Amino acid sequence: MDSEAGKVEMFFFPFVGGGHLIPMIDLARIFASHGVKATVITIPNDAVVFQNAIARDQNSGLDIHLHPLPLPPGQHLQTITSVDMSAPPFTDTSILQSPLTHLLLLHRPDCIIADSFHRWAADSIDSIGIPRLIFNGNCCFSRCCEHSIKLHAPQLNSDPFVLPGLPHRIELTRSQLSIYARSGTEFPGKPMRTELNSFGQVMNSFFELEPEYAEYFRNQMGRKAWIIGPVSLCNRNVEDKAERGQKSAIDEHSCLNWLDSKKPNSVLYVSFGSLVRMNPTQLLELAHGLEASDCSFIWAVGKIQESAGEDENWIPDGFEERMKKTNKGLIIKGWAPQLLILEHASVGGFMTHCGWNSTLEGVCAGVPMVTWPLSAEQFYNEKLVTDVLRIGIKVGSEEWASWNMERKTVVGREKVEAAVQRLMGGGEAAEMAARAKDLAEKAKRAVEEGGSSYNDVEDLIEELKSRRKTEATAADEKAQ
Repeated sequence: MDSEAGKVEMFFFPFVGGGHLIPMIDLARIFASHGVKATVITIPNDAVVFQNAIARDQNSGLDIHLHPLPLPPGQHLQTITSVDMSAPPFTDTSILQSPLTHLLLLHRPDCIIADSFHRWAADSIDSIGIPRLIFNGNCCFSRCCEHSIKLHAPQLNSDPFVLPGLPHRIELTRSQLSIYARSGTEFPGKPMRTELNSFGQVMNSFFELEPEYAEYFRNQMGRKAWIIGPVSLCNRNVEDKAERGQKSAIDEHSCLNWLDSKKPNSVLYVSFGSLVRMNPTQLLELAHGLEASDCSFIWAVGKIQESAGEDENWIPDGFEERMKKTNKGLIIKGWAPQLLILEHASVGGFMTHCGWNSTLEGVCAGVPMVTWPLSAEQFYNEKLVTDVLRIGIKVGSEEWASWNMERKTVVGREKVEAAVQRLMGGGEAAEMAARAKDLAEKAKRAVEEGGSSYNDVEDLIEELKSRRKTEATAADEKAQ
């Protein structure tokens, strides 16, 4: 390990929403395990959520720290609390600009990895002259899809349409695109110069998962990128997995005991992430479909659209009672210990909204998926899972809508039942499961010493060292 004087120092500035915050914490822990002095810049409430995991790393000898930014007197970030990490993507974090600038001027790290959702941060960081890397939580495939649509605008000429120039035939419908992409307009707050002025990008993926798209991203799109995931694999003990994110709404031992009572690969895990809000009608159809499939399941029920009020009319009459009596279903109302559940031998499938964190965690667990994309880049991720990797079955979701929008269409119970039975059955399902297990092994090898992701971490550290040396030489020459 380097001496303190020669050690690379990196700052990590995650967005406040859980889907971006959690992988950035893991990212910092990975770099700390490679000998970097890592500092995670957070708001005070988020620091409390992750302090136990960071303390365990510190006790094991890693040089990693949390630095809560002091908020200006009398100000706070709307929607953010220590128990709710579901910050929407347009949450304004600009009140952190002054304390961040002060911190960077005081310490001047070798680089800062900043989440792209801090839309104001690029100009502030660049004005200080500290190398800035981008983290946006996506994979190479989805970025390549976005690039093809922006470059060729095929959605303006036909529906459905094929994305030109990509290594595989990727067909989408206009309804599966964001409201910005449908009309060919730029997503707000993501100007190209932010990427062009950066030192590069850090991707939570691994080369073997999407090799053609990693090459396309780097060579065809000209992006400098270090692909260093899956970052979730840095969580190696039960405590880290159980405490990742919010406090679970269920005791992990109760959850694991329920899973222990099931046969291998017999349980479907159902979760749609921390941000999605489904309406009661859709949840009702999902519940009926799960029950009709006759498959054992764990359902982490997330947020319900506010129109539901306090009336739990999304639950079929007697549904919870029947699930308890038959021991068919375990319903978790709130945050679930997702890593522990997915890795359990009894879990043989994952119904997911195709958020990238969940998708990659499903890959790492080696479980095939029922794909139910809803928003963000999730319809692209579905195409990767079902059409490229061939480890998933589409439930039939066709309508992109923002996280808080009421959807016009409902996926019926018959589609839910059919997709679950296909995924958890034999034949086609067994082939998908075999491919998923193979990808899981490749993911684990990627983060071990000598693996592709491990080497990309080392390469970035060496590049930062080289940059520091060049700057020091230039400063000496100027002084002479």
